[in-house]
Amino acid sequence: QVQLVESGGKLVETGGALRLSCIVSGPNFDKLTMAWFRQAPGEEREGVAGITRIWDSDKDYYIESVFGRFFISKDNAKSTVYLAMNDLRPEDTAVYYCAAKIDLQMGVPPAGAMDYWGKGTLVTVSS
Repeated sequence: QVQLVESGGKLVETGGALRLSCIVSGPNFDKLTMAWFRQAPGEEREGVAGITRIWDSDKDYYIESVFGRFFISKDNAKSTVYLAMNDLRPEDTAVYYCAAKIDLQMGVPPAGAMDYWGKGTLVTVSS
């Protein structure tokens, strides 16, 4: 069983930066595909970034709206995945969820592909 706990969400001003963390408990963290999703009020949950192990290196993926502003990374020694968010905009306001998939998944995975989820952390960007 894999458990995920997110932290780091808070209120920030437009143009600000945040780093979200997701601590993962369970086996084989280094082999998991990890992703960050977000869900704004009244909107569907959307994937924003994914990271997966391909051969001996981690490959990261992003949706267009966050490309160049958000960066996903993994620390295998700490079983933690991060989402560094820069140049935040009001449209980034959402609950951000960490999710894990046992198998390799290239690209930003769809929500339905993920096996485990955290409970989310709220990011609010004021205008």
